[in-house]
Amino acid sequence: MTTRSETVDTPAGQARITWHTARAAKAVLALGHGAGGGVEARDLQALAAELPARGFTVALVEQPWRVAGKKVAAAPKVLDEGWRGLWPALEKPGPPVVAGGRSAGARVACRTAAELGAAGVLALAFPLHPPGKPEKSRADELLGAGRPALVLQGGRDPFGRPEEFPEGEYELVEVAHGDHGFAVPKKAALTQEEALAVITGAVAPWLARLLG
Repeated sequence: MTTRSETVDTPAGQARITWHTARAAKAVLALGHGAGGGVEARDLQALAAELPARGFTVALVEQPWRVAGKKVAAAPKVLDEGWRGLWPALEKPGPPVVAGGRSAGARVACRTAAELGAAGVLALAFPLHPPGKPEKSRADELLGAGRPALVLQGGRDPFGRPEEFPEGEYELVEVAHGDHGFAVPKKAALTQEEALAVITGAVAPWLARLLG
């Protein structure tokens, strides 16, 4: 695996892509971050560390607001503009691109996947609704992605537990005891490392099936 970073100009400002490149990559998995953090999130880092050895390049994408050092995420429309603007850079290496991200980044991937021609969508900790407000569902974004999708969801995620998700054309894998950041309590039946292994262990074979 080789690692490099590049900045990309978008209508929303400069974005940054950190490439974790596999040899003879079968696909590029592009992962955006959430509204409350960056690409240092444990699930994004775990995938970047694990997947290149399995033949998948991982591109960790920092949205322009984050690159600019702002503490508050941009509006959804601006996030989508930034993602669209950097998409050609993700396609440049040549393999199919799977759109993905965690939380707000997952929503961006779902909203733009069809128009950008993504091969699939990986949604990590999809924020189905604001905490305590299940009536404000964002299920339409996931259901309307228009591409094969995999959702990884913590069993105690306040933004939507696995059993709250509606039926649809997507796969859902529960990370037992995980919160919105996939953190698990010390007394849980699985360790933090095992929780992350659930994620990487689900994503790699899903990508293989997706690409046939």
